[in-house]
Amino acid sequence: MSDIHIDHKVLSDLQEVMEDGYLNLLDTFLDDSKKRLSQLHEAKSAAELGHAAHSFKGSSSNMGALALAELCRQLEERVKQQPLYGIEDLINQIDREYEEVRRLYDKERHRVSIG
Repeated sequence: MSDIHIDHKVLSDLQEVMEDGYLNLLDTFLDDSKKRLSQLHEAKSAAELGHAAHSFKGSSSNMGALALAELCRQLEERVKQQPLYGIEDLINQIDREYEEVRRLYDKERHRVSIG
């Protein structure tokens, strides 16, 4: 896995703590992340967008998705500024980073399942 995207220590610690529930945790994060991405795209106000970015930042950080968490942090900060220029580009970066994280977590799932 790429250290740019994922903190391996966080995943290792999570696997140790979660034991048999680790694969379920990865699946839950990925499913939840799809919902959070939808919230980012469907936000009707800066407040909704900021809340969605904050929530996504926290879950990404907890799961070791460092670059994704950082992009969400940037979005959370950006929506506090007016006018909201450049938001679409940042959301697109979050979309791309999520796809990379999803791909890496799929590899992690495979690694763990074959033991």
